[in-house]
Amino acid sequence: MKYLGSPDFDHAQRGSIGVLVTNLGTPQAPEKTALRPYLKQFLSDPRVVEVPRLLWWFILNGIILNVRPARSAEAYRTVWTDEGSPLLIHTRNQATELQKRLNAEHDGEVIVDFAMRYGQPSIANALQSLRDRGARQLVVLPLYPQYSGPTGGSTFDAVAEDFIKRRWIPDFQFVANYHDQPGYISAVADSIRQHWEAHGRAEKLLFSYHGEPRRYLDEGDPYHCHCHKTTRLVAEELGLTEDEYLSAFQSRFGREEWLKPYTDHTLREMAGSGIRSVQVVCPGFSADCLETIEEIGEENRDYFLEAGGERYEYIPCLNSSEGHIDFLTDLVNERISPWLRAKSSVAAALTATMADAMKARSAA
Repeated sequence: MKYLGSPDFDHAQRGSIGVLVTNLGTPQAPEKTALRPYLKQFLSDPRVVEVPRLLWWFILNGIILNVRPARSAEAYRTVWTDEGSPLLIHTRNQATELQKRLNAEHDGEVIVDFAMRYGQPSIANALQSLRDRGARQLVVLPLYPQYSGPTGGSTFDAVAEDFIKRRWIPDFQFVANYHDQPGYISAVADSIRQHWEAHGRAEKLLFSYHGEPRRYLDEGDPYHCHCHKTTRLVAEELGLTEDEYLSAFQSRFGREEWLKPYTDHTLREMAGSGIRSVQVVCPGFSADCLETIEEIGEENRDYFLEAGGERYEYIPCLNSSEGHIDFLTDLVNERISPWLRAKSSVAAALTATMADAMKARSAA
């Protein structure tokens, strides 16, 4: 096997620290022709669909990819903007704001890029770009607060797949999750408080997380536990009592049982039990996307109102809010601080050596 190298590599180049921010992904356009390759890449990932590969190949290529692209394209058209996909826009903005903060603190020592697990910009291309710009140490930061195999695990797989092809592997850190980090919990709680200040409070606060098959939990995936811990910590920060909030799971796919309770069922049951107002927040999503804007903001709103509810509000994701960028900056700084201290020590030692050499030369 021929490993990927850098033929023009400058061994005297002073290395930088790279930070790669990642998210799930997005099609290139809200059209059937763009959705088909995107969905094929996404649904072909064995982390996402744990079904025997040969059986799944026939289901995916014979049924799903002939039906779902058109339906998904229709949904994407409802959230698409002049700048493109909301998830792409928000993730790029998050990376840009993070770069500004780190530039101010570290004077160009740290370079930030972003990538999508599925679609473009790809993880492989972003890793190559960081390497080309001198990154010799690397933090990969998937913007999934709660770890699950189909999200954080799959991102690690993509990074590892790139690394096994390379001649030089960087000094590397992977942020597997941050579901209970105080800065993240405070950022979510503050976003809810800001919404309350502007709109008042509803009878119930619903925390809606993306779902996954129940058997993943049974086989040891910690995602379900991480979600409930996030909910509990945010509720404690807000001073909520147990009857003022609950957690549910959205975005089911296929026929098997997924994590319960289901968001759509929960909203209908709330309205049917006499609850007239609800606010929904999605702490498992770092940026607004199809699943938050269309599924939560529109589809589930209709379920609640049609079942007898009167007031429904979606509280947006953290996106590029100041509190979110503050937290991400602190998280990255925590990870890179040993590298920065080592660089400072090396620079100090080199300065001292040069000073000694100049003294010796003067004495001679």
